[in-house]
Amino acid sequence: MDKSLTGARGEVFAARYLRDSGFQIFAANVSNRYGEVDIIAGDEEYIFFVEVKTRTEGALATPAEAVSLQKQKKICGVAAAYLQKHRPALQPRFDVIEVYLKADGSLDKINHIKNAFESLM
Repeated sequence: MDKSLTGARGEVFAARYLRDSGFQIFAANVSNRYGEVDIIAGDEEYIFFVEVKTRTEGALATPAEAVSLQKQKKICGVAAAYLQKHRPALQPRFDVIEVYLKADGSLDKINHIKNAFESLM
């Protein structure tokens, strides 16, 4: 499975997981001059900016290990711009959702890491 298809498949599984867990999805694939955020979702208390990382069987590193400091800075920049424009009355949070796929592309498991990193702005 090619890399872009794997990533897109992971984002679909992550969004479904969030909805099934009772969270509201506000936006997906939000980009601006700072970078891109895969999913913006929330509950009664938090608005969370979610980076989805997907790996197939046999990957050597965990998906979350791919969220570098540089990527975190970009996500924080996108979040700051989004919050200035939309001004929700919710506390922001930065999450990572790890999606693990089987060799055939079906879902193996999802790991939702809440508060995966702090704002770098």
